Amino acid sequence: MAIAITRKDYTAEGLRRQAGRCQDADAARRILAVALVLDGSSRGEAAKLCGMERQTLRDWVHRYEAEGLDGLFDRPRSGRPPGLTAEQEAELARMVEAGPELETHGVIRWRRVDLQKVIAEKFAVSLHERSVGRLLRKLGFRRVSPRPRHPETDQAAQETFKKEFAAQVAEALPATANGKPIEVWFQDEARVGQQGTLAYVWAKRGTRPRAMRDRRFTWAYLFGAVCPDRGTGAAVIMPEVNVEAMNEHLAEISQCVSVGAIALLVLDGAGWHNSPRLVLPDNIALLPLPPYAPELNPVENIWQYLRQNQLSHRVWDTYQQIIDACRDAWNSLIADPSRIKSIATRDWAKAS
Repeated sequence: MAIAITRKDYTAEGLRRQAGRCQDADAARRILAVALVLDGSSRGEAAKLCGMERQTLRDWVHRYEAEGLDGLFDRPRSGRPPGLTAEQEAELARMVEAGPELETHGVIRWRRVDLQKVIAEKFAVSLHERSVGRLLRKLGFRRVSPRPRHPETDQAAQETFKKEFAAQVAEALPATANGKPIEVWFQDEARVGQQGTLAYVWAKRGTRPRAMRDRRFTWAYLFGAVCPDRGTGAAVIMPEVNVEAMNEHLAEISQCVSVGAIALLVLDGAGWHNSPRLVLPDNIALLPLPPYAPELNPVENIWQYLRQNQLSHRVWDTYQQIIDACRDAWNSLIADPSRIKSIATRDWAKAS
């Protein structure tokens, strides 16, 4: 039996063109079914050709009659109402970001089960622990390892250092630097030894693979410096950290500075960095970082990269093997200037 369609919005051919442009496969099938009805096909024939029941086709034809082409698309589904209101979600987000108080909440870090209890007590809403995890992801939170921070870190001093970097560069440079190109370098030291480090690896869910890690106590110190703009660096490997070792590193950096340029070397306030016994080459000027501010030194990220990709999961039986590993790791970094630029570039570290 045929179904009568009184709407004149589209001809059967026009509906087929609309179906061809439609990105929704279900809606396109419904549009083609209506086109068949307009062509005079019976309800049974049109339904069979478009893969639906006769009664279903009848319902979609009624929707088309009432709403036109829009009626052949699925209506938005409201779904289950959210457990928390927008205001409650915002309050929860502030609570998670601020972290728990041991005296009040009894924990020093939030777990889903802790937040489950807080939500129940504060908002009178009962959520499954998995639902708490989905809610946290919806609010933009992810489970990450926090960065260490010294208790005496002065965040305001760090922000001032970044904002006034160019002015501090001008103050740190000697009068002989006038007119010379300025290169910004960053310097730091890393201890590499038999204690070793472990890095993240891919493993099957529910397993925890083992990795080699030595427990002996021989080590060396890798003095490293990088110039992000040029994608280069300079390093020395020393048995200990002291003024003499720093002088060796300064001499090595001096050889790597561009001809006619002067290097502004940004470094922390270690005693061997500001000793009066330092022998400072003519093409290097020093700029100390604020106290307890390792996050301002991108060489810290260089060390992290080298440990995760070159210096972890290793066992070294001799001091010479440690030196060889440090040399190979640093040379692999220097051979990849784009990597140095990617890791060490800081937008605020501009000489002018």
